Amino acid sequence: MKSFRKVFVLGLLSVMGFSTLRLAAQRVKVACVGNSITYGFKLENRERDAYPAQLQRMLGEGYEVGNFGHSGATLLRRGHRPYVREQAFRDAVSFAADIVVIHLGINDTDPRNWPNYGDEFVRDYLALIDSLRQGNPQARVIVARMTPIADRHPRFQSGTKEWHGQIQRAIETVAARSGAELIDFHAPLYPHPWMLHDAVHPDAEGAALLARTVCSAITGDYGGLQLPITFSDYMVLQRRQPLTLHGKADAGTTVALEIRFGRHQKRPAVRRETTADNRGDWVVVLPAMEAADSLTLAVTATPADRRRKQERRVFANVAIGEVWLCSGQSNMARRLDQSDGWQEAVRRATDSGLRLFDMKEHWPTDDVEWPAAAIDSARHLLYYKPALWQPTTPQTAQQFSAVAYYFGRALRDSLRVPVGLICNAVGGATTESWIDRNTLETDFPKILERWLHNDFIQEWARGRAARNLGLAGGGDACDDFRHRHPYEPCYLFEAGILPLARYPVRGIAWYQGESNAHNVEAHERLFRLLVQSWRQYWNAPSLPFRFVQLSSLNRPSWPAFRDSQRRLAEEIPATGMVVTSDVGDSLDVHYLRKRPVGERLARLVLSRDYGRPLLPGGPRFMSAVYEGGEVILKFDDADGLATSDGLPPRTFEVAEDDGLYYPASARLEGRKVRLYLPREVSRPRLVRYGWQPFTRANMVNGAGLPASTFKGRVE
Repeated sequence: MKSFRKVFVLGLLSVMGFSTLRLAAQRVKVACVGNSITYGFKLENRERDAYPAQLQRMLGEGYEVGNFGHSGATLLRRGHRPYVREQAFRDAVSFAADIVVIHLGINDTDPRNWPNYGDEFVRDYLALIDSLRQGNPQARVIVARMTPIADRHPRFQSGTKEWHGQIQRAIETVAARSGAELIDFHAPLYPHPWMLHDAVHPDAEGAALLARTVCSAITGDYGGLQLPITFSDYMVLQRRQPLTLHGKADAGTTVALEIRFGRHQKRPAVRRETTADNRGDWVVVLPAMEAADSLTLAVTATPADRRRKQERRVFANVAIGEVWLCSGQSNMARRLDQSDGWQEAVRRATDSGLRLFDMKEHWPTDDVEWPAAAIDSARHLLYYKPALWQPTTPQTAQQFSAVAYYFGRALRDSLRVPVGLICNAVGGATTESWIDRNTLETDFPKILERWLHNDFIQEWARGRAARNLGLAGGGDACDDFRHRHPYEPCYLFEAGILPLARYPVRGIAWYQGESNAHNVEAHERLFRLLVQSWRQYWNAPSLPFRFVQLSSLNRPSWPAFRDSQRRLAEEIPATGMVVTSDVGDSLDVHYLRKRPVGERLARLVLSRDYGRPLLPGGPRFMSAVYEGGEVILKFDDADGLATSDGLPPRTFEVAEDDGLYYPASARLEGRKVRLYLPREVSRPRLVRYGWQPFTRANMVNGAGLPASTFKGRVE
C-alpha cells in the first residue's frame, strides 16, 4: 500500500512539474532594463515595490517579469558606469525576453557624461537595443521617456535640467529610428514631486505609476474610452475655429466624433475619426463651425480587439458659440449671491444660451485646519468637485461667480450666440500656483524652493497654507515638497488646468493679484510667465488674456501694483486691463459692486476681440510734457474726458525727484489734462495719479470708465 502511495505521489508531482514547466514556457517574458529606478533603489522593500515587481502583479501569471536594473548605470558606453558592462546587461540578454522595456538616461545627465559624450547617445542606445535582441530577435522593444528630476536636485540649475531635456529628445529619436515603441515615464510623475523623495527616485506609489504605464503599454488596456471633464450635456464648443479635442482609449481603438444638427438647422452632420496610439492618446480635429444650438455630440470608441465591446457616449443640447475661461482668486470666485443687487439679478437669470461650467473646490482655503482626507486629496491633485455644463437658471447663477456671470450676460446680450463660461477660481490663490511646472523650472526656479518658507510667496498665503495643512510654524523646510496646497507654485495648473485637456476657448478673463501685491517686481515676472504658460498650453500664441486691475483698498503696496498691471497691459501683446479703483471698499478686499467689473470686462472683450465700436476702457495715460511752467498730459481712449462727480480732477501729483511728490491742481482740456505746479516744484520730472491705496481719483471718459493709477516721466 505504501509503495502504491509513493508511486502515486511521485506521478502526481511529475504531472504538476510538467504543467508548471509548460506554464512557464507559455509565459510572456518581460525584461525591465534600467538603472536604480528600475532596480528599486531607496525603496524600503524593493522586492515588493520596485516597478518590475508591481508590474508582475498587474500582468499576472501569464507573464514573467525580470528586473535587470543596475544602480548608477549610464546608457553611454563611455559614461562613468556603462550599463553594457554590468552583469545585469548580460543577464538581460540571456533572459531572451519577448518584451524589453528600457529606461535609461537619468545618470547620463551627470556632468561627467552628457557634456562629453552626448553626441554618442543615440548611436549607443541603438546598439544597446540590437544587443538586447540577440537573445530574441523578435522581441518587442519599448523605450521610456525618462522620469523627472525634481528642482531640489543639487545640479538641477547647473545643467541637469537642460541635459535632461536634451536626452528626452534623443530618446524620442531612438524610438523613431529603431522602430521601438515609445512610452512616457515623465508625465505620470511630473505633477507629483512629493513621490520623488530624493528628487530622483520614486517611492512605492511613484513606482506603481510606472508599473501601470508599462502594463497599459504591453496590454493596450487604458481603461476604455476616457473623455475630458468638460464633456457633458449642454457643453459649448468654440465657433469659427478648428476644434482640437483630446482623450484616452485603449491602444488601437478607433474613436469617432460626430456632431448632428437639429432638423431646423438643415446642416449635414460633421464626423471625424482617429486611432488611439500605443500610449492610449487620441486627438480629433473638428472643422470650424458657425454658432448653433440643440446639437447632439456622439463619441464612439471601437476597440481593435473585436472581443471588446464598443463604447458610445452621447451628449445632448450641445451648442457652438463663444467659450471663455474665467479664472483667478477670490474676487473672481465670489458668488453672485455675495454681491450687491443679487436678488434682482437672480430673478432675471434664466437663459439656456448662457452655459456655466463651475469648478468648485472640495476644500475651501478658509482659516481652518483641514482633515486628513482633505490633505491626502490635495496631495493627489483631487482638489475640485465634479462639474457639468449647466444652462443659466436662478439656482445655477446664484452660486456662480458674480464677475463671470455679468461678463457672460453682457456677451450674450451683444453677440446673440451661445456663450459658455468655465469658472475656475480659488480664493487666495497666488499667480505662481497657476503656472505650469516646466515654465517655472526654466524661468523662475527660485520660487519653487522651500515654498512654505519662500519670501517670493506672500507671507499670508504661506501662513494660510500651513494652517490648512496643520503645520505649526510653517512645517519643516526640508519637507516642503511633500505638502501640496492650492497656493503652492504649479499646484492649480496641475490640479485645475491640466484636467481641461486644452478644451478650446476664445480667451481668458482673469482677476488675481491680491496674493502677489507684496512683491511688484516678482509679479511682473510671474504674470508674463502665466500668460506665456497658458498660451503654450493651448497652443495659441495670441490667446486673448483680459484681466482686472486690483481695486482700491487700504493696503500700502497697491498703488504701485496697480501701475505695474497697467504697464503689463501695455507691454504684453493681446492683453488688456479693466480698471476698478472706483468700486472698491477701503476696508474689505471683497467689495460688493461686481456688476461693473463683469460688464467692463465684456466691453473690453467686445471692443478688442469682436471688433465692436466701443471704448475698451478708461482714459489711458500716454505722455507728459513740460510747457510754459505747466505739465500737459495726453491720453488715449479719452473721448468725452470728464470727472465722475463733476468736481475738478483730483489726486494728480508732480515731483522733481521720485519720493518727493506734491499735489497739483488740474484742468481738463478736450483729451488733455493741464497741471499747475505747486510752489515746491520748479522743474517737474515725474507725475502720478491715483497713487493712494484707497483712491478717490475721479477722471473718466465719455463712457464713464475710470482712468488707471499711473506714474510717468515728464519730458
